[in-house]
Amino acid sequence: MDSFEIIGGKPLKGEIIPQGAKNEALQVISAVLLSEEKITIENVPDIKDVNNLINLLEDLGVAVQRHGKGSFAFQAKTIDLDYLRSEEFKRKGAALRGSIMIVGPLLARFGKAWIPKPGGDKIGRRRLDTHFIGLQKLGARFDYDASESFFSLSATELKGTYMLLDEASVTGTANIVMAAVLAKGVTTIYNAACEPYIQQLCRMLTSMGAIINGIGSNMLSIEGVDKLGGASHRMLPDMIEIGSFIGLAAMTRSEITIKDVHYPELGQIPGVFRKLGIHFELRGDDIYIPSRDSYEIETFIDGSILTIADAPWPGFTPDLLSIVLVVATQASGSVLIHQKMFESRLFFVDKLIDMGARIILCDPHRANVIGLGRKYPLKGIEMTSPDIRAGVSLLIAALSAEGKSIIRNVSQIDRGYQDIEQRLQALGAEIKRV
Repeated sequence: MDSFEIIGGKPLKGEIIPQGAKNEALQVISAVLLSEEKITIENVPDIKDVNNLINLLEDLGVAVQRHGKGSFAFQAKTIDLDYLRSEEFKRKGAALRGSIMIVGPLLARFGKAWIPKPGGDKIGRRRLDTHFIGLQKLGARFDYDASESFFSLSATELKGTYMLLDEASVTGTANIVMAAVLAKGVTTIYNAACEPYIQQLCRMLTSMGAIINGIGSNMLSIEGVDKLGGASHRMLPDMIEIGSFIGLAAMTRSEITIKDVHYPELGQIPGVFRKLGIHFELRGDDIYIPSRDSYEIETFIDGSILTIADAPWPGFTPDLLSIVLVVATQASGSVLIHQKMFESRLFFVDKLIDMGARIILCDPHRANVIGLGRKYPLKGIEMTSPDIRAGVSLLIAALSAEGKSIIRNVSQIDRGYQDIEQRLQALGAEIKRV
């Protein structure tokens, strides 16, 4: 099991380029199954979850050409549907949360799909009901083999319909959209997720010949077509990385420029970090964070303690709440962090408390962070990464802490962050893999 050894307490300096968006990658790469023509995708992140999905598609028969760093051409001309019933597929699919994204495209194009119950981060219950209920409304037959933890879907013909999703699930919306683009008639999806990831997927599908209206809203109207063609698509930078780097700069008193951030696509992320007292400038499409010794958390207008909570887009993304929590430990002032969408994502705060942070874990969803400025700096400890986002949060804490820290199970971090130690080393961080 790989670990990071970190000597913290050192300011960093330089420029850093965010990777392509992981959550977008899992969707648009799965969408190549909808066409037998060549699809080129640029700015693909070189991370475990994405590479595992690409390998899974190759096993299915998708021809994959690697043109250079982050550039791929996919052609799903011949697909081996029998592979979907193999033990190897059950094992590989179960290890990858993103494998659920191939269900919609396979069902739309071939009329059948199988998928093992996918794994992923241990951050709480993430149900798949929205996916399967939506596909059933399009006409799919659904079966679940509890003994094998294996899902199967089939349909002689998918037909467009109106549906109101019970939750604005990003992956659920993506799966239903990918099925609906080849369904007969018009599909209306109300309470659809509208994250930039979904918008990017819809734009790529439109360039392939799909007819989608309402992109960027929570109501999508999709007119099914008989066939989709090829396309070229460039992915957005990863907004979670961008937020992580803003937090890193503040925690380590560093002067960092984050390049090519696609600022209009960041939603509330910049504003939330400003509420924590972090100052930064937009220079063209770059975010420049100057070195500062202190930052002060705002209060509400009436003077009450600030609450930062996650919500479906355009609310604040849950993937950055752990970063916000860590950053608040070295601010002046208090903030209540309310993680509404996952019940286990705050269970890493015990490590921060061991490092010297003042945090009260109220319940599985809420933590009160008491920031005492830098009066009590964090100290290095040994710890284990429980999931991707908590792992990077602990990494940021370790880089700001006095002394040496060891973070174990960093393969979790590798699933979501590309070459993270090399990029941090380029900023001057003292970090190595052991």
